[in-house]
Amino acid sequence: MNSENITASVETPLSAREADNLDIIELLFFSYRDFTADPDLILEKIGFGRAHHRVLYFINRKPGMTVAELLDLLRITKQSLSRVLKQLIDTGHVLQITAAHDRRHRKLYPTEAGRTLTLSLATPQSHRIANALDNCSEEERHIIERFLYKMVNPDRRIQIDSFDPADYGSATERPFIKTSLPSS
Repeated sequence: MNSENITASVETPLSAREADNLDIIELLFFSYRDFTADPDLILEKIGFGRAHHRVLYFINRKPGMTVAELLDLLRITKQSLSRVLKQLIDTGHVLQITAAHDRRHRKLYPTEAGRTLTLSLATPQSHRIANALDNCSEEERHIIERFLYKMVNPDRRIQIDSFDPADYGSATERPFIKTSLPSS
């Protein structure tokens, strides 16, 4: 292969003919970048990263979940979780309590500091979402929720469905949860 062909292949962007939905792919990249930017700044100041954010978020959403449940939810290795969890426990953001019925199960709970940090991370993200949805109708919001739900692998949607719909409002307010979407 000559250098002219190499240069042409590097300088030629992907086209819509080569990959479908490039516009949506780019919007997902850019929106995720900005969605995580505010929490990243907060986390960086205390020496934490996105893994800490995810762990704190889910422990706060389901206090008392086991380490095994969290591993399954995050789809990370035990080794990766162990490091992050140790830091969160050592800094007083999470409590790990051995289950009374089975000492092999360790249940995770946020502390007040963990809850406060989680809310400080969620607040700018919540504002960003509210601003983006500012002129959207409820129907448009449901379309967005449905789209995001359908982006999750069908066999993993049960994890979304496991959160209490009462936490989101009524089933008519959040129809993407549990009842309205087929599993495939």
